Amino acid sequence: MKPTIENQFERGLFASRWLMAPMYLGLVVSLGMLTIIFCRELFYYAPQVFEMRVEEGILVVLSLIDLTLAANLLLIVLFSGYENFVSKFDFDTGDDRPEWMGKVDFGGLKMKLIASIVAISGIHLLKRFMEIGDTAADAKYGDKELMWFVIIHLTFVVSGVLMALMDWLQAKAYKK
Repeated sequence: MKPTIENQFERGLFASRWLMAPMYLGLVVSLGMLTIIFCRELFYYAPQVFEMRVEEGILVVLSLIDLTLAANLLLIVLFSGYENFVSKFDFDTGDDRPEWMGKVDFGGLKMKLIASIVAISGIHLLKRFMEIGDTAADAKYGDKELMWFVIIHLTFVVSGVLMALMDWLQAKAYKK
């Protein structure tokens, strides 16, 4: 039997995980904010679709995809984080429950997070390249800014590969 003080202390530590709950509620509010921004963009550009050049249309679609990927990332962090660190969802969601829910551990969450960041960064980079004008005067960004966009994107890619390698090495070490 553990001493009563130690037992109470451990129960208090375990209960402190509920301090994360307001943060997850804040993420729900953030998801609502992204939804509003998505709808605002959609309703702003939809009436202009018949006057848009192809490049403008592609940039609008890429922006909407970017917002959707960010929202997907937010849901993954929200559901996985809550289930991993606070409490399991213990209600019957039926067939609507995403397959990955309850199966994504912290390592998996890390990999989904970096993969989403790389995808969002890649879309952002593609948008910047599509904004390159025919002349230097038309260009929204200079060579230096574009170079930094590429460097930052490659940093995300390399970080993702290194994180995957570390997880693979760690899993291999545990098998021994």
